[in-house]
Amino acid sequence: MDNPSKEQILAASSGWVATTLNFLPGLGAGYLYQRRWIPYFVTGGAATAWFVLGVVLNVDTEPTKAEQLVGIGGLILISITTMVEAKIAHKKAILAVEEQLQAKTPEKKGGLFR
Repeated sequence: MDNPSKEQILAASSGWVATTLNFLPGLGAGYLYQRRWIPYFVTGGAATAWFVLGVVLNVDTEPTKAEQLVGIGGLILISITTMVEAKIAHKKAILAVEEQLQAKTPEKKGGLFR
């Protein structure tokens, strides 16, 4: 039995579960579900950088409501971006697996008794 390829693993996962997990926690949990480690760490790095940037810009002051909304808005933007990317990657993987299956499947010759 062959080990499944990355495309097969990604195509076997549920697209809506991955997008939901990327949005609700907001830190790329859908990438863990899809077994995509590099996008997960990139998302974690982007969220960490966003937090660090907020801390650096407000070192000695209390953040205002507008600054708090900008911070939350940035995290929501990261979540939405990862949601869309996970869904696109899932669709591409499904198409790639379907093409592989079609290439492996021999064409049936038409005929009355075949």
